[in-house]
Amino acid sequence: MPDFAFERTCRGLVCGIDEAGRGPLAGPVVAAAVVLGRRLPRSLRQGIDDSKKLSPETREELALLLWANAAIGVGAASVAEIDRVNILQASLLAMRRAFAALPQSPAAALIDGNRSPILPCVERMVVGGDGLSLSIAAASIIAKVTRDRLMRALAARYPGYGWEHNMGYPTPEHRAALYALGPTPHHRRSFAPVQLILGFDSRKSA
Repeated sequence: MPDFAFERTCRGLVCGIDEAGRGPLAGPVVAAAVVLGRRLPRSLRQGIDDSKKLSPETREELALLLWANAAIGVGAASVAEIDRVNILQASLLAMRRAFAALPQSPAAALIDGNRSPILPCVERMVVGGDGLSLSIAAASIIAKVTRDRLMRALAARYPGYGWEHNMGYPTPEHRAALYALGPTPHHRRSFAPVQLILGFDSRKSA
């Protein structure tokens, strides 16, 4: 379970940063920056974990508690930005935007992964950080819940792709819908599966 061990090695205010949505074929990539107080409600401190290990219902419950008990910044990079600069750079851009959206600037940031988004503070990259640091785990929950809500809203506008439950990831259902319905404006055209389908459509219409 994540704890405050990494946070204790930092001086001053520290935030955790993580992103959600690097792998999907559709939708933005979303990042969150979270500053946790050391006196968290017990239910929140004991419940925070890597978002991938939590059920959707638990993530939603924890996200509500986090918004009430932590300082949070959220940032995103659009599909157009992903296609223009690539998914890695777009993820780092979303992280910078999340950091900038915090109500006050931390002195240090713990960042999930091994790539620096280049922030105006001390940075520490933590591989597997969402399973080690409470602040990063909290950020993973906020980023995941925020992005899932966005994808469910898009699913209502673009039915048939299953975004309400696959969140844009390349499931068999999503791939089949891409071939049957074609890509939407929210599909990442720089991703190989979408490029293949675009190529298939152009050959079919030739």
